[in-house]
Amino acid sequence: MIKSNSKNLIFVAIVLIVLVLSQSFNFRLDLTADGRYTLSETSKNIIAKAQDQIVVDVFLSGNVPDAFQKLQIETRQLLEEYASQNTNIKFAFVNPVPDGVSPEQIAQDFNNRGMRPEQVQLRDNGKVSQEFIFPWALVSYKGKSIPVPLLKKSLGAAPDQLVSRSVQNLEYAFSNGFYKALNPKSKRIAVLKGNGELDDKYIADFFKTLRERYFIAPFPLDSIAQTPDTVLTALNKFDLVVAAKPTKAFSDAEKYALDQFIMHGGKSLFLLDQVAMETDSLYLRDGMALATARQLNLDDFFFKYGLRINPVLIEDLYAAPLVLASGEAANSQYTQLPWFYYPLVTPAENHPINTNIDNPIAFEYANQIDLLNTDLQQTVLLQSSVLSKVNGVPAPVSLESITTEPSPEQYAAGAQNLAVLVEGKFTSAFKNRILPLENLREPFRESAIKNTAMIVVADGDLIKNDLDQNGRPLELGFDKFTFKEYGNKEFLLNAVNYLLDDNGLINIRSKSINLPALDIQKISNDRATWQALTIGLPLVFLAVFALIYTALRRRKYRA
Repeated sequence: MIKSNSKNLIFVAIVLIVLVLSQSFNFRLDLTADGRYTLSETSKNIIAKAQDQIVVDVFLSGNVPDAFQKLQIETRQLLEEYASQNTNIKFAFVNPVPDGVSPEQIAQDFNNRGMRPEQVQLRDNGKVSQEFIFPWALVSYKGKSIPVPLLKKSLGAAPDQLVSRSVQNLEYAFSNGFYKALNPKSKRIAVLKGNGELDDKYIADFFKTLRERYFIAPFPLDSIAQTPDTVLTALNKFDLVVAAKPTKAFSDAEKYALDQFIMHGGKSLFLLDQVAMETDSLYLRDGMALATARQLNLDDFFFKYGLRINPVLIEDLYAAPLVLASGEAANSQYTQLPWFYYPLVTPAENHPINTNIDNPIAFEYANQIDLLNTDLQQTVLLQSSVLSKVNGVPAPVSLESITTEPSPEQYAAGAQNLAVLVEGKFTSAFKNRILPLENLREPFRESAIKNTAMIVVADGDLIKNDLDQNGRPLELGFDKFTFKEYGNKEFLLNAVNYLLDDNGLINIRSKSINLPALDIQKISNDRATWQALTIGLPLVFLAVFALIYTALRRRKYRA
């Protein structure tokens, strides 16, 4: 009896020790091959700043279609990982559509708050149904709420593809939301004005998105002629300048201001057209227009930085369509034909800027960039396909060519550089030259005070959004004529985040997650077989076990 009690006491002591150790040494193991449940150091550093409670409400709950339950599960598991790193993070899954409430009304409420719901088409045993889902989360911290998109959309993608892409993007989406909630805006972006840049309505969608994280302000660069000291001082207070398709030549004084901004460590994004050509000109001039070189007076500026943007037009057999109308009134017909002056570029994942961009990037009348010998680091971000053609200007552009079968041997120029990243310690373009401005308060700098970066895109329309019938901006990358979505916005957001991100948030996009998907067709064809195996087979095993057990008991007691 004493011996039995001693064993019991030892057992109880061991259990208590295990419990105490489990409280002191809490750890989690991620045994997945792709490490999908292991947060990056960047994410850990971001959420470490949460000193008070941060609440995450996830609206992907309630009547969630089967195809999106995987996204719901992955979201929960990722948030558990965040909560394990910082106990101030609390999350809950909230049913956005309570009983008795119209889903359409809830969808309208979400849409008014900038969280657009999705209506998905689902097939089950030949039946097609439409379901609303609300793939959003809301991060709240000290009275500030940040919406987090859980679904990474792609036009025409099947639900399984959408879920897989969305899971790939989950950590970036949440870490970006946490960063916005925990950090006040600090970086400033100057949108250059005064050289015929795009009107605000054509760049509204892109900068509306950027405004969530950065300060945005127009900057009248042309005022340097009247107040050079004021302009130079004001420009150097910004972290990034964006030139969105200028059409008027830059003066030497304006180039000097940009050059000295770079010498002070400023970042820059230039979206330029070295050729004047618009599709609207074709419609206004009976389908014929003349493409001519556009003089921006920036050749010497970029030459010093190791780039040359050539005044040529790139044609590519891999191109976006142009919509042509034929007939009149009720007899009108609309046809989509590939327009080779609209190259479609699938980014090579050679840089974090290009990572996980699902849709191709659409160019319009793009030019070509040469890389020159320089000590700066040059990275080609975007190229046309190998089936490209280079056209010198001036050159006629005719809509009649859209119906002509292309000759493959004419499209053998190879891949052409369309967007380039330049990084390093820049040297001034005005070194050993007569300065256009004198007697300035700020002394001239021949070289940059620190490493900086510049991105040059040989197409100003890459940043241009369409307008709806009421003149309101549509989402950048959405073509209102073909209803196709392109990756322009995602690429440019990545570009700006990379130029301004000192927290490494952009690198989270490089994380690769592989979600094995079920073969829906095979499941449908073999449904009866799998039901028999998963339901019938366990019952057979149970019956066999019962027979054997009964026979053994009878033999035992019969003896």
